[in-house]
Amino acid sequence: MTTETAPSGVTPTTEQATSHQLTVWGALKANMRDYGLLAALILIMLFFQYFTSGVLFKPVNLTNIILQNSYIVIMALGMLMVIVTGHIDLSVGSVAGFIGAIAAVLMVQYDLNFVLAAVICLALGGLIGAAQGFWIAYFKIPSFIVTLAGMLVFRGLMIAVLGGRSIGPFDPTFQKLSSGYIPEFVSSSSGVYLTSFAVGLAAAAFLVWQNFKGRSRRVLHEVETEPFGFFVAKNVAIFLVIGYVAYLLASHRGMPNVLIIMALLIGCYAFFTNRTIFGRQIYAVGGNEKAAALSGIKTARLTFFTFVNMGVLAALAGLVFAARLNTATPKAGIGFELDVIAACFIGGASAYGGVGKVTGAVIGAFIMGVMNNGMSILGIGIDYQQVIKGLVLLGAVCVDVYNQRR
Repeated sequence: MTTETAPSGVTPTTEQATSHQLTVWGALKANMRDYGLLAALILIMLFFQYFTSGVLFKPVNLTNIILQNSYIVIMALGMLMVIVTGHIDLSVGSVAGFIGAIAAVLMVQYDLNFVLAAVICLALGGLIGAAQGFWIAYFKIPSFIVTLAGMLVFRGLMIAVLGGRSIGPFDPTFQKLSSGYIPEFVSSSSGVYLTSFAVGLAAAAFLVWQNFKGRSRRVLHEVETEPFGFFVAKNVAIFLVIGYVAYLLASHRGMPNVLIIMALLIGCYAFFTNRTIFGRQIYAVGGNEKAAALSGIKTARLTFFTFVNMGVLAALAGLVFAARLNTATPKAGIGFELDVIAACFIGGASAYGGVGKVTGAVIGAFIMGVMNNGMSILGIGIDYQQVIKGLVLLGAVCVDVYNQRR
């Protein structure tokens, strides 16, 4: 009988850790979807930065991109979970417009406090989601039909509530929900709002710290990890990019309030989908509903709460949009559902359910936003903008179908 010994200079622990480390190419291949999305966003931004003669990255325009796409990002977080469960929600645009109309009536006509009005609107959004989710989850009526009906119903109710006219303006404090900026506790220096810049750097540092914690956890559980040098380089790049964006925003008027709201929501939903039992069950239901039910997951209840969540986020998006316009209009919300659904599919969500990430949906939303902004700066008409966005969406779905059939 022979006894094997570890090679000289290599302890068993080191050898074991090395065996669970991917090569650089292996790390890229394992995360091809995520890196591909990020690369696509960067290339699109560089393309429009060049052809707009540097206008795209100007601080004022970068702030406008964030403000213009805030409500799309908010709804994309909810739509992602709906799509992951294998459903769709066509009513989000109408619900957002309807909630904006209710908010205008409560705050402008009845002079209700904006905080109380916002709570009522969010609760109403949840009830709308519950009403639609009830038919979908427990009566098994296709979500396409239920939410298509919802789109028509709430579009009509919005017009009825507004009486066919716009209602506004809102309380100046409520307007800050979308058009305001975080307070500055330190006086600006050389045109840079230091508090906003510090918040951006702190967010970047926190994200990098979380990445290092995640890597340590994977190493501890002997899960395959990317090479340490590649990992460090990636996180340095993340810190520098976020820091640069924070500097650009701080060079205009500071950090928008709605960006803080978006960041908190993105962080919460990323944690929810990745680190909670309820979040993982959503993916299980989307992957195979029958198998999930047999394993003890209450699929109907899960689907129901997914639509309740979508209703609340659609209501929040409606409040943000109304605050940005400073008025509720009968045309609010038209086409929102198309941009939201497109953002999710471009971000890697599968039309078959069970696949999709929060970060992907957010990147998809900003891809759409940068394309809209860049094409508008270049003077491309709305007709051709729609054609280009449609082709991009079709391409994203074709890639998804190809990956499913490989």
